[in-house]
Amino acid sequence: MPDLLQIGGATDEMTARVSEKFTIHKASDHADLSAWLADNGDKITHVQTNGHDGVKPDVMAALTNLKMISCYGVGYDNIDANEAVRRGIMVTHTPNVLNEEVATTAVLLMLACYRELLRDDAWVRSGAWEAKGNSPLTRSADDQTIGILGMGRIGQAIAAKLAPWNPTILYHTRSEKDVPYQYVGDLTEMAIKSDVLIVITPGGPSTHHLVNADVMNALGPKGTLINVARGTVIDETAMIAALSEGRLGWAGLDVFEHEPKVPQALRDLPNTTLLPHVGSATHETRAAMGKLTVDNLLSHLNDGTVISPVPECQ
Repeated sequence: MPDLLQIGGATDEMTARVSEKFTIHKASDHADLSAWLADNGDKITHVQTNGHDGVKPDVMAALTNLKMISCYGVGYDNIDANEAVRRGIMVTHTPNVLNEEVATTAVLLMLACYRELLRDDAWVRSGAWEAKGNSPLTRSADDQTIGILGMGRIGQAIAAKLAPWNPTILYHTRSEKDVPYQYVGDLTEMAIKSDVLIVITPGGPSTHHLVNADVMNALGPKGTLINVARGTVIDETAMIAALSEGRLGWAGLDVFEHEPKVPQALRDLPNTTLLPHVGSATHETRAAMGKLTVDNLLSHLNDGTVISPVPECQ
């Protein structure tokens, strides 16, 4: 059977299906992966990985006969897709199956910030309700202007899920799209107009620190910043300063710049809602992602075709 390198974890179901057609080699089994690859890298034809671990450049270079990388996740910025194209390596990911779940997480974070969910939960648990009376008033999430940075499949799902709150939807992307929302060509200008900025753009060098201090200052002390994309899209140091100094009102974050490390200064801020990168983390969605990850591998092994190639490989 052909040899597959498994980077990161996999469910029992995924492993069972893959093991029927491949000999699996787990990267985690090798304390010195580089040494193992020096002796065995040439026999690996397929890689199964995820968006967080990706395939490091030295690993890809050692896999001299690699034909295909199947990524469990929609984000693949930790895989050099351009280098893969140059070498004729197919790269796939798992779009669409997680759109609705990530969109739900974005709305959840926004509502938690607006209605101070964590503060009021702590108010009840601490006994403050009985001792001090009602907690302070919060803000209404209705009739807000919401700027969405990125208007791909997930961005459109977020906009649709926000409809019951009667928002005005703005969006910023590299080019205007055929969607029923208002396009704003300048990100800072959109932030000025917005009550909420939701980030759902791909990671990677082209979007690194795209949401910088100027954008956050434009969003302002009454503004809310939501990130369900990649932590690197936001200048985390600038965000902590803006939140601490009151130049930015609230932040709801599912991703962080150096996750799982989250700065203590960010964890200590009361005007934040923080999640451990769980945007798609439901049993149903993760099962669908796992199925598509394996389906891509088996399809490529069978006849060289795949179901969901990354854009660079289309």
